[in-house]
Amino acid sequence: MKAHKASAKWNKGLKDGNGQVKTGNGTVEANYSFNTRFGDSTDGTTPEELIGAAHAGCFSMFLSALAGNKGLSPEYVSTDAKVFLGEKDGGPHIMKIELTTEASIPGISEEDFQQLAEEAKQNCPISKVLASVPEMTLQATLKA
Repeated sequence: MKAHKASAKWNKGLKDGNGQVKTGNGTVEANYSFNTRFGDSTDGTTPEELIGAAHAGCFSMFLSALAGNKGLSPEYVSTDAKVFLGEKDGGPHIMKIELTTEASIPGISEEDFQQLAEEAKQNCPISKVLASVPEMTLQATLKA
């Protein structure tokens, strides 16, 4: 089992504070704050953006692996994830994730592509972790 680590530090109170997140190897480092997460500030990231990046990356790799298992070699798989933060039971809650993917996989039919994309949505490790999200959608486009 391989361990992956990340860290976060928060300074001060919720609304007047700020923080930094960093991956274990230091390749990703970003600031975040109450205003980036709940307001209009774009001067930093949010935990939800990081979840979206992790989900998009995991999904893309998993779909590529599924195609490879069928003897196909994808030219690319590009995925965007939108993570919607709403309110549930009086507190913030991730309410929805929208995955939008585009792939070029020579030799695959549209039907087989859609089946593999749905399988990746259900079974990539990050999707499994996010199974408690009430709604997760997928729009998958196969490019020639």
